[in-house]
Amino acid sequence: MTVFDLINKDIACSCGKTHRCDIEKLEIGEGVLEKLPQLLEEKNHILLVADSNTYPLCGDRVKVLLGQKLENVCYFETPGYYLVPNEDAIEKIESFCTDKTDFILGVGSGVINDLTKYVSFNKGIKSGIIASATSMDGFASSGAALILKGMQVTYTTHAPYMILGDTNILKDAPLDMIRSGYADIIAKYSALCDWKLSALINGEDFCPEIYKIMLDATNEMRSLAKDLNSRCPYVVGKLMEILVLSGVLMTFGNTTRPASGSEHHFSHYFHITGLIENKPFFLHGTDVGYTTIKTAEMREKIRKIAKPEFIAVSKETREDFYKKIFGNYAKEVISLQNSAGRYDNPVFDKYIYNWDKVLDILAECPTSEEIKAMLTDAGIDLSAFRKLYDEKRIENGMWFAKDIKDRYSILWLYFDLFFAKEVLNSKD
Repeated sequence: MTVFDLINKDIACSCGKTHRCDIEKLEIGEGVLEKLPQLLEEKNHILLVADSNTYPLCGDRVKVLLGQKLENVCYFETPGYYLVPNEDAIEKIESFCTDKTDFILGVGSGVINDLTKYVSFNKGIKSGIIASATSMDGFASSGAALILKGMQVTYTTHAPYMILGDTNILKDAPLDMIRSGYADIIAKYSALCDWKLSALINGEDFCPEIYKIMLDATNEMRSLAKDLNSRCPYVVGKLMEILVLSGVLMTFGNTTRPASGSEHHFSHYFHITGLIENKPFFLHGTDVGYTTIKTAEMREKIRKIAKPEFIAVSKETREDFYKKIFGNYAKEVISLQNSAGRYDNPVFDKYIYNWDKVLDILAECPTSEEIKAMLTDAGIDLSAFRKLYDEKRIENGMWFAKDIKDRYSILWLYFDLFFAKEVLNSKD
């Protein structure tokens, strides 16, 4: 079963739910950009959104293909590498929309896709994306990851009406972007483990069918890693399919669980603190690949514990760390955690009662050495992680990356087991 078999139809599942992802047009392959006029033949007032990195790839060709259907072009000049999906970017796209605009078409990957989904959803119209690189897995997701008031926030919007991945474009993307998408898939080992752990500890909804489809696809991509470096069109196309599949499965479950867990929270932490401190960070997929190694190391450390002991941490202590790490945005983190209430309702008893099951779930995730080998097979430089992020920044992420999200993961268990012992007691 491929991603093409799962879209735009009701899928009756053994979990008891009916899943659906309304992507009406999906094209992946060589030369599929030329199908654009047919794919959008019912649209008449299209807004094109691109930036200075993505427009040169096919922007002029898109203008020719759409002809008079192209109403406007929203172009972002992006000095450096990144367009930030913040209030300013949203406002700029909205300023190019008119009363007649009936479709927003992005050329890009993560950020532009999120922005076009968000604005189009609020405008009550549809959106589509022409992929510029296989760099991340959010193409088909209904979520839009934005940075508002300095904090990473994911809004539920809608899946794109159309996704187009032309391998003639995708294979020529920078290798670090291709590798980033591959690393984002390898990160699913960590995310899926977190999902199963949360189902055990928190009773969170869990779909074994979605879990299996994502795990099987991750294993398939792992087997193709070495061929990515040759820019093989088939392998790059297969990577694009699995990245889209990841988003479809998130939409199926109405949750990011099939694709995002502790490793993503860790990555978001580096992104947010990088923006706060004006420090660099990796492409998102690359980041989650590196942080998958870190979360695997955490699981290995926890698995050595036969009888767990937990020490609660005071609110005052936590908030002091928030202020040191997040600066002026600490109040947003405090507000989020006060609302989430996880610290007020610890699950220590559930851990102890289910400890053998916890250890069994953690053992299902590949080891840190296995994850390292998977990333190395794709040509990812493992030494770059510690060259870019200093030890203190990594350590703070291990303890507090979880606090920028209201989502349970292995980071919570790790904090409950080790923070008081290793950080607070070491200061005594």
